[in-house]
Amino acid sequence: MCGIAGFIGNFDPALLPVMNLAIAHRGPDDQDVYWDEKSRVGLAHRRLSIIDLSTAGRQPMWDVERRAVIVFNGEIYNYRELSAELKRDGYKFHSATDTEIILNLYLRDGVEALPKLNGIFAFALWDPVKRLLLVARDGMGVKPLYYFESPAGLAFASELKALVKLPQLSREVDPVALAHYLTYLYCPSPRTPLRHGKKLLPGSALLIGEDGRVQKNWTFHRHAYDEPIRTISEDEAKQGLLQHLTEAVRRQMVADVPVGAFLSGGLDSSALVTLARQFARDGQINCYTIGFKPGTREVDGFADDLPYAQRVAEKLGVKLDTIWVGSEMTNELDTMIYHLDEPLPDPAALNVMYICKLARQHGTKVLLSGAGGDDVFSGYRRHRALLLERYWAWLPGPVRQAMRAGGQSLPKGLPLARRIAKATQDADRDPAERLLGYFVWLQRGLVESVFTPELRAEVAGADLLEPLRGALAELPAGTPPLNQMLHLDSKYFLTDLNLNYTDKMSMATGVEVRVPFLDPDLMRFAASLPPDFKQHGPTGKWIFKRAMEPYLPHDVIYRPKSGFGAPLRSWMQNELRERVSEVLSPETLRRRGIFDPAAVARLVEQGRSGKIDASYPIFALMCMEIWFQLFLDRP
Repeated sequence: MCGIAGFIGNFDPALLPVMNLAIAHRGPDDQDVYWDEKSRVGLAHRRLSIIDLSTAGRQPMWDVERRAVIVFNGEIYNYRELSAELKRDGYKFHSATDTEIILNLYLRDGVEALPKLNGIFAFALWDPVKRLLLVARDGMGVKPLYYFESPAGLAFASELKALVKLPQLSREVDPVALAHYLTYLYCPSPRTPLRHGKKLLPGSALLIGEDGRVQKNWTFHRHAYDEPIRTISEDEAKQGLLQHLTEAVRRQMVADVPVGAFLSGGLDSSALVTLARQFARDGQINCYTIGFKPGTREVDGFADDLPYAQRVAEKLGVKLDTIWVGSEMTNELDTMIYHLDEPLPDPAALNVMYICKLARQHGTKVLLSGAGGDDVFSGYRRHRALLLERYWAWLPGPVRQAMRAGGQSLPKGLPLARRIAKATQDADRDPAERLLGYFVWLQRGLVESVFTPELRAEVAGADLLEPLRGALAELPAGTPPLNQMLHLDSKYFLTDLNLNYTDKMSMATGVEVRVPFLDPDLMRFAASLPPDFKQHGPTGKWIFKRAMEPYLPHDVIYRPKSGFGAPLRSWMQNELRERVSEVLSPETLRRRGIFDPAAVARLVEQGRSGKIDASYPIFALMCMEIWFQLFLDRP
């Protein structure tokens, strides 16, 4: 687990250590750079030592015969199996790292090596014989990779903050990307806030020639929802699920340092800790959680996680360390946005940072996370809301219009009223539009209105739902609505929001986070299950819950859904009220020239009065202005 950066083309090699320094937090254990003057290829690496802690693991790394060199960020969980296979084929190794596995696998199989890697990764490999640079990202996009193309060539990095060190990357913003942050609270790949900066799509790779031009851009991994749904009994499904999840945990426990875990007391993290104990050193695994000081989480509709986490830890006999936080978290917003690289307006990112900081202080460099459990097995409220589709189909249009109007007229100060409004906001639209609407936080008209007239036309001319529509078009006809939604969850919501902030905030503290629920074998198995095994009436993750009944307390398994969030709505009305007025002041907005001051002021007033649930979109505007200050205004 590390940080990488580099370029190929007409770039100044003196910028390699500068880019490396920008991502120093990702690899506090070691660093180095490689520069090929003849081919003008530069590679930079920061190391967080997890496997083979010796100097043999230093990167950039050459194979034994110096035929290829690589910088790699991530972990390859099947590296031991691949190592045995490669050794049988006569390949030599000078280290016990998974990094060297990628080198030799590429030398044997070329780009066909990519689908054989089970892991989380982003890497760049220079082949001096073929004069080609291979850049690739894992299938779920757990590890980030940004890049840009220019007349000078192509540059890449684990984080955008390293790319902005290059003068060739223009600071021009992308208004459509900004509109996406308001619409979804994240920006679907490949866009970034910078018009010429891109995120490499998950499961994709680039081949770049010596001239710095992309010769091939392709996808080597696809999501599993195009496979047929199997006929399977409940007992077979429970057994298969446990086998796949246990194997995923076993694979991801591999490390030469202690492995700990997040433990919220929810089903996902509790299940992982239950299974991880059998693979942990001495059967012990250290767990970490967050506790909120009394008073505010209830405003946002969150249940208190901590008592459940404590109960699970006691039942399983594991150590649980808790970090207590309160409104002082609001003082970390600039730090959060800086490390996120993008103006992601989700304060849950701070939770990750605090928990990982605590883990690192206790000597834990690797944590297992339950991220992805809801996206794979159906755990979000919007999945349950799909049950309403049977009613929308036969209700007359005027009735559905009245339900939409009624839902929107409810005061948005209470969680139940917000959920009713969300469930009915697209009641009078066709099924496909309703499904997309569950991912929308701010309606198109309001999104367009907050931009200045100069930028409004570009935003109005873009189909802000196009990334999601395009993803649905990838699926076979007749794909069940729940699988359509899960496909969107895993392709965009999970990758561009949850995994994005989890990687950035954990790596900001020098901690690696692993996600067993996103093991490709487990995901394929889950995708093949009948939808009713996942969303079973009002019960989400039904088959997963049934499978865990012998191992966890009933009230832990079937507790109400609680978000891994922070009390943002309360903050916006109280602790952040003055900061909102300051950051989004008319003077600041006029000087910036991106958002219309009067429209933003109306949105803030509507949110504060409870006419609309605008806390998150307003927070998004605030995060964007902070991002502008950090990434555009500074030299």
